[in-house]
Amino acid sequence: MSGMSAHTTTTALLESLRDPAQDAVWREFDARFRPLLTALAVRLGLEVGEAEDVAQETLAEFVRAYRAGRYDRTRGRLSSWIISIARNQIARRRRAVGRDAGRRGESALADLSDTAHLTAVWEEEERHLIILRAMELLRAGRTSEAKLRAFELVAVRGVPAEEAARQCGMTVDEVYTAKNRLITRMREIVDELTAAWREGE
Repeated sequence: MSGMSAHTTTTALLESLRDPAQDAVWREFDARFRPLLTALAVRLGLEVGEAEDVAQETLAEFVRAYRAGRYDRTRGRLSSWIISIARNQIARRRRAVGRDAGRRGESALADLSDTAHLTAVWEEEERHLIILRAMELLRAGRTSEAKLRAFELVAVRGVPAEEAARQCGMTVDEVYTAKNRLITRMREIVDELTAAWREGE
């Protein structure tokens, strides 16, 4: 399969990932899961560089295990399996640097055994990433730069419509129209991405 995108379903990604020659599949899988894994590891007490290493190690272990046939969808969600790999990698990293009773405290350690908390953190970071991807797709569309700027000023930054209109060379009515249209489109993109990412999950 070629032409993988942020809208590619999880099922399509997994089916294509079995073929090592499918570079586009790996790139999309990496783009989808690496930021989540890095954010999860940071939230669980690792430094950014360590979290990036954990993300790399988790993805590598996932691909090895997946291509070896060790993932069974009937036994649980894909995200749960990836989180469990990440949890093991984070625990190993903590042990390696002597953080089991270190400066981050016992509360950070408890997070590793709290599956509900790990899942909640994952889902929160996933929502954040989907919104960022949706903004990228919105910017890549055919909307004029002035309307996008007005939308970001009013809907994202909370700038008054009158000020946004002045900065963007638009009328206040045009600002409100752009804001409402782009909010609707943004919600549509978020829904599309969420459905694609969680399909078959």
